[in-house]
Amino acid sequence: MKKLYIALSFVISTAGLQAQNTDTAKADKLYERYEFVSAAEQYTKLVDQGKADGYVYKQLADTYFNMFNTAEAAKWYAKAVETDQDAETYYRYAQMLKGNGQYEESNKQMRKFAAASPNDQRAKTFMENPNYIPKLMGKEKMYDITSLSVSSEKSDFGPVLNNNTLYFTSARNTSRKTYGWNDEPFLDIYTATYNTDGSINEATALTELNSQYHDGPVTLSADGNTMYFTSDSFRESSFERDRKNKLKLGKNNLFKATKNGDKWGNVQSLPFNSKEYSTSNPSLSHDGKTLYFSSDMPGSLGGVDIWKVAVNADGSYGTPENLGKRVNTEGNESFPFIAQDNQTLYFASAGKPGFGGYDVFKVKLNDSSEAVNLGKPVNSEKDDFSFSYDQEKNIGFFASNRSGMDNIYGANPLCGLEVLTVVTDSKTGKILSNAKVSILDDKNNVIATEMSNSKGEVGYNVECNKTFTIQASATGYESNTFAVAAVKTGTTTKVAAMLNPIAEIIKETQVVLNDVFFEFDKSNITREGAYELDKLVEAMKANPTMVIMVKAHTDNRGSDVYNMRLSDRRAKSSVQYILSKGIKKDRISGKGYGESEPKVNCGEGCTEAEHAENRRSEFIIVKK
Repeated sequence: MKKLYIALSFVISTAGLQAQNTDTAKADKLYERYEFVSAAEQYTKLVDQGKADGYVYKQLADTYFNMFNTAEAAKWYAKAVETDQDAETYYRYAQMLKGNGQYEESNKQMRKFAAASPNDQRAKTFMENPNYIPKLMGKEKMYDITSLSVSSEKSDFGPVLNNNTLYFTSARNTSRKTYGWNDEPFLDIYTATYNTDGSINEATALTELNSQYHDGPVTLSADGNTMYFTSDSFRESSFERDRKNKLKLGKNNLFKATKNGDKWGNVQSLPFNSKEYSTSNPSLSHDGKTLYFSSDMPGSLGGVDIWKVAVNADGSYGTPENLGKRVNTEGNESFPFIAQDNQTLYFASAGKPGFGGYDVFKVKLNDSSEAVNLGKPVNSEKDDFSFSYDQEKNIGFFASNRSGMDNIYGANPLCGLEVLTVVTDSKTGKILSNAKVSILDDKNNVIATEMSNSKGEVGYNVECNKTFTIQASATGYESNTFAVAAVKTGTTTKVAAMLNPIAEIIKETQVVLNDVFFEFDKSNITREGAYELDKLVEAMKANPTMVIMVKAHTDNRGSDVYNMRLSDRRAKSSVQYILSKGIKKDRISGKGYGESEPKVNCGEGCTEAEHAENRRSEFIIVKK
């Protein structure tokens, strides 16, 4: 049922489709009337009678595609592609195979789609990473999910929590006539009480807003007194006539209602509605200034895109704006939900790489990062959509047809933390883009490394209650580390990574680094040692005439000969590392001095601290 709000209204394009012959006329007419259940029956009869050809197979496949019956759709697309090499047929076939978990075969059809339509962004994205499924499968789990008792035996979707009321859309009203698309009743808006223990009371229809047509999903203002909702354009007697098929073709439209006491009323159609295109699935920002919605209006990149429009203080609206390629594709994107931070957008996409059907993605609108697939278990091989998240209660909701019917699920976030690092010049405050930022766990293992964006930012999502370290480096600057303390609850921790210009470590006679550590009795460069030596590399690159002599020292424990040899190996290892970074041989040399030049001349009575001072490397400037 949610396809009414993902596809082009509850109408899909049938341009160019004519009854192939008198045998298909009855089935074609049902298809053109969007009565897909009955149309499938008629096309199947033609197959049983031996009257099927490529046209019938394609129509039958598309019929099941519109109902998202992946098994039947894939079965008939396999027949259709024998004679129909249209790019979109390959694409739909691939999506249905993916919906059945047949990823290898899906990839074969996607390659055919890419060959037939190489400039389609969906094709380009696939060819850049055709085997992305294993990576998605290995994605760290972000949520635990639960089936909610508020679901019925009919379609239920579009859940959104406002204060302690859960609003959602359902076809459970069995007193209503059925809709030919899928033989379910028309959609209505329902409410249920969300209790402090997480239970949800029995649902009640929102009778003052429900009409004889489709109604819902909805979005509400933060105070709960303003609602935007989807309904059919028939509500305002707005439609186009298809006289041939004796149809009135309506569109999904957006409406606004306000609460007066405990009742909703004052229903108004939004000014950018049209009988030429659909507008649906609204989501209002927490500050009430921006309304997000889905539409196939002119300017869309694909079938249905996600748009936004300004909500002005005087109640008027701006001009709708397409959210562009970071969100939208040549496929369908729908069900936007803007989080309470007014920046994090969740949405459903059938065009971006996913597990199958529609997957839920999220994207930060205030930076240039790519949309992120929420992974399993929120997403599955079927349709997963209409995700919403209540930050105050730390609970998400979404709908999925993974069980064969659109049902509502709860999504409980696993405790997560965003570590947002901002890299700047410590002296001027200048933002440093293209800085290298790594995040390390409590055992100093590098988890991930990224380059900072134009705002100097890199964000990492990590687990709560753990400590981390940020390493940041930039050309012309001294690299540095920054501790990230353990945080108990999911939030954003900001790290101010202020880097000193590399000139700060260049003194009169030497380049001053922190200790370059080696493992006990070894001379190989460790990761920690390499991190320090990288500072010397930066200094030498910034000063191309500089010549360095590496002097390695030990404490006085062990024999003189042993210490001399160990320190010499360590000095030469340091030199080799510097050379590996592109510094020429005539600019770097090294020698071990063992215990012959102690920094602290403490003899046999050295403390551990004094021994540590004597175990050192010095980077002497031979020539500036």
